[in-house]
Amino acid sequence: MFKKITLFASSALLLAAAPVLAAYPEKPVNVIVPFAAGGGIDVLVRAMASRLTARWKQPIVVDNKAGAGSAIGAAFVARAPADGYTLLATVNQTVVSNRFLYKRLPYNPETSFAPVIMMVKADQLIVANAKLPANSLRELVDLARKKPDSLNFGSYGNGSQPHLLFSAINDHEKIQLLHVPYNGISQNLTALLAGDVQLASGSVAVMETHIKSGRLKPLAVAADTRLSQYPSVPTTVEQGFPYAKSSIWYALFAPAGTPDAVVKEIRAAVAEVLRDPVFVEQQVHAKGLTVVAGDGKMLADTIRAESQQTSAMIKAAGVVAE
Repeated sequence: MFKKITLFASSALLLAAAPVLAAYPEKPVNVIVPFAAGGGIDVLVRAMASRLTARWKQPIVVDNKAGAGSAIGAAFVARAPADGYTLLATVNQTVVSNRFLYKRLPYNPETSFAPVIMMVKADQLIVANAKLPANSLRELVDLARKKPDSLNFGSYGNGSQPHLLFSAINDHEKIQLLHVPYNGISQNLTALLAGDVQLASGSVAVMETHIKSGRLKPLAVAADTRLSQYPSVPTTVEQGFPYAKSSIWYALFAPAGTPDAVVKEIRAAVAEVLRDPVFVEQQVHAKGLTVVAGDGKMLADTIRAESQQTSAMIKAAGVVAE
C-alpha cells in the first residue's frame, strides 16, 4: 500500500512539474509580409487574417516590412521568438533566389524558418505592349530573329523571375532580347505600358486590368496548363518552349524551432480557409491564383528543387551576387 501511494505521489509531482502547452493562440498573432502593401500576397494575407481572427478569437495583425528583396522582413521573423506569434508570409524569392542574389543575407534560407504551408501559386503570363507586331511567343521569337537586338523586356531586378525567364528564352532560342531592370514591379509595368520596353511577365492579378483595356496582350502562359481567365492563350509548352515556365507561390513560415503542435494548428487553420469555396472564388481564383495547401514537407521539397533549378538559371543569365 505504501509503495502504491509513493508511486502515485511521485507521478503527481512529475505531472505538476511538466510544462503544459497552452492553447494556441492566447494573444495576437503578427504576420510579416516583406513587401509593400497592396501586392498580391499582401491582399491575400489580409483577407485570410479576418478568417483566422474569427477562428482563433485573437487579432491577426499584418505588418509590411519591405526592402532588400524581402530580406528585411524575413530577418525580422528569423530573429523572433519561436512561439508561433510572429509568422512570415512570403514568396519563393525569399527562400529560393535570394540565396544566389546576395552575398550576405541576414537570415539563412535553409535553417531560419519552419515551413508551415504553401498556400497558393500563380502561373505567370508573358505579355507584350499592344503595339508589338507579335501575338504569340512563337511569333515573338521569329520577330527577334528577323530584328536582332531590337526588342527588350523589363523586370523588377537582376535575377528576378522575368529576368530568368526571358534569359532562358534567349539562351535556348539563340536570340537577344535586351534586359532592362527596374526597381520594382510597378516601375516595370509603367515602362511596359509606356512602350519603353515591349515585353514583361507577371501574374493575372498584375496584368489583367491592362489586358482588358487593350494596352497589353498575352503571348503565352508560362506553364503546363492554360489559365481559366485566358482559355484561348496557349502555354509555352504548347508553343514548343517546354523550358519556359515560371510561377510564384505564396507560403507561410514560422521561426525555426516553433513547436510542432503550434505549426500544425496554424497549418490546419490556413488549410481550412483555403477549403472555403466563397473565399477561394473571391480571393484566389478571381486573382488568377490556384490553391495548393501543401504541407511543410511539400514546401521544403519544393524549395530544395527550385533552388537547384534557379542556381542553374542564374548562372546561365550571368547574374552576379551583390
